[in-house]
Amino acid sequence: MPMTRRRRAGGEKRTAVLDAVAAVLAARGYENTRFADVSAAAGVAISTLQTYFGSREDMVIEAMQVFTDREVDALQAVSAAEADPWRRLVALVDRSLHNSESTRQVLVEFWRSAMRDDELRAYSAEVETRYRAPFLAAVREGAEQGAFTLAHDAEPVTDFLLAALAGLIVSRVQHPATPSPANFRDVLLTQLRLMLGVQGADSSTRTD
Repeated sequence: MPMTRRRRAGGEKRTAVLDAVAAVLAARGYENTRFADVSAAAGVAISTLQTYFGSREDMVIEAMQVFTDREVDALQAVSAAEADPWRRLVALVDRSLHNSESTRQVLVEFWRSAMRDDELRAYSAEVETRYRAPFLAAVREGAEQGAFTLAHDAEPVTDFLLAALAGLIVSRVQHPATPSPANFRDVLLTQLRLMLGVQGADSSTRTD
């Protein structure tokens, strides 16, 4: 999908500014992230931000796009580092469960904003496809290798897993007492083993 909102001024400095935008976004939310806030956080003039991005909305949306791209890239790196399909799934789950608080906050703001912005909604669908790909590939490879005996097709198993992970992200930004990430992980991996027909898989070791 063409990134029609993106501008090309700024170079490396622009990248640092986008990091500051994401930090302000996590702390203040989409509606309350202003040029003045980002100017203070990034140490650049408001006029510079206007040159880089044009509007406040374009600045915040580009930051969310860049941020979510990084998360997808991180998942792909985790996937590439582990050949065994079950251990790869565990590593992907751990990556998702142990994101920072600011990461969770930016993701929730991204999802909220995508509900109301046509361009961002279309981009969200593209991100979801790329985010889902390493999980789905691991499930399919495990089935093809005989390591998994699927009780359901690979696609709905993957959808279930991602829905559970997304639900915990939404819950945790509200700082509830439960569930704890550790308890949630144990239950989720137990359920996933059952759906995949995995026997004797070790999920006790985090692969951060």
